[in-house]
Amino acid sequence: MTIEISNVSKTFVTLGRRHTVYKNFNLTIERGVNWGVIGPNGSGKTTLLRLLAGALEPDTGYIKRNMSVSWPMGYTGGLSTTLTGNQNCRFIARLYGKDPTEVTRYAAEFSQLEHFMEWPLKTYSSGMRSRLAFALSMAIDFDCMIVDEGTSAGDARFRARTEEALAERRRRSSLVIASHNLKEVMRLCDRLVVLGGPHPEITDDVERRVKQYATELAGSALGVDL
Repeated sequence: MTIEISNVSKTFVTLGRRHTVYKNFNLTIERGVNWGVIGPNGSGKTTLLRLLAGALEPDTGYIKRNMSVSWPMGYTGGLSTTLTGNQNCRFIARLYGKDPTEVTRYAAEFSQLEHFMEWPLKTYSSGMRSRLAFALSMAIDFDCMIVDEGTSAGDARFRARTEEALAERRRRSSLVIASHNLKEVMRLCDRLVVLGGPHPEITDDVERRVKQYATELAGSALGVDL
């Protein structure tokens, strides 16, 4: 079971200028192998996750998925702001063939939003939406979990719950996680994609490369969480 990225290129037009994020990029993600994605802001971390999840299509090349893939945790674009929390949960559950009652119960309890589930999402704060999106992802047993700074939402207690849930889930599913929390990347990941250079760098020497990246950030006075 794999996700195969083959010769993928992706560009965006910003302020009338075309910016190339990926050119002829190749990557294979196997089930049971956990990947970290690191790089400075604007280097293409979220773009990669959205390509993997199918939220974006490549300009050229193809992405072949032979396992179920979550939407990017932390990304709330798949939720309707006009629907309530309960209605969003029931819709997602039916979309993936799961029990709506069980998915709604789990998401409400995990997100700690039990008292807000009848409210439309347009009344939620951005943090509340992220918590519900994360909880919905965890309510469905995907083969590959896509995480975009997913453990940063909520207070310290909620972040601890998300870290514990991800640690448990990685025992039976693959994780692809983009994060500025380098300790989290070293703890959870077996392989690494480093963005921000001329070409994406792929390595299985996670600890060494993360520490090197931290040193590079410290040298550029950007600061680092390590």
